Amino acid sequence: MATVLVIGASRGIGLAFVRQYREAGHRVIATARDDEGLERLRDLGAETLRVDVAQPASVSGLSWQLDGVDIDVALYVAGVIDRGNATSPPTQQAFDAVMHTNVLGLMQVLPQVMSMVEAAGGVFAALSSSMAQIGPVSGSNSWLYRASKAALNMAVSSARFDYPAALLVVLDPGWVQTDMGGASAPLTVDASVRGLRTVLAGLTAEDNGRLIHHDGRRAASW
Repeated sequence: MATVLVIGASRGIGLAFVRQYREAGHRVIATARDDEGLERLRDLGAETLRVDVAQPASVSGLSWQLDGVDIDVALYVAGVIDRGNATSPPTQQAFDAVMHTNVLGLMQVLPQVMSMVEAAGGVFAALSSSMAQIGPVSGSNSWLYRASKAALNMAVSSARFDYPAALLVVLDPGWVQTDMGGASAPLTVDASVRGLRTVLAGLTAEDNGRLIHHDGRRAASW
């Protein structure tokens, strides 16, 4: 039985990770920022922690809440989107909301949990997007979101040098039928998460720091 930590687990892909890992018999510790989200997680059999990743003061207590437990898989799933394009600048409010959740939250969480991931020789994975890849970028839609996920990719890839006893990767879930992806997306949440779990189970040392798609493809360029 593995111990899995899911940060930002109250809906969508995060909730599916909790459900599937619990169904597979693993111990799951999951975070949400409100009572409703925490209740959904408890209903699935997860141990719950209240964390708002957009608030550094909330994240700062994560390590002592975990109390030194060895973590085999840590997942940073929290994320928000802004759909504006490059024809107008983002507002400060929009910039702060996206960057605080998608980047600052990740950079606050990672040092809080990595000693426990290293103790298990485990994996830290953050949810990214193919929209963050600079080489094959296809447009300016959601450019703030794209920029935030590109920054997340860099944060995870660079952090791997400080935590040699663990693997750190970023994952592309694909275009998924979530509140963010919309009903017309080709992938169901459960299909995406099944693919991501297969990826996580098959990681090797050569994957450290890489962007990997839900179907196992390793990104050729960022």
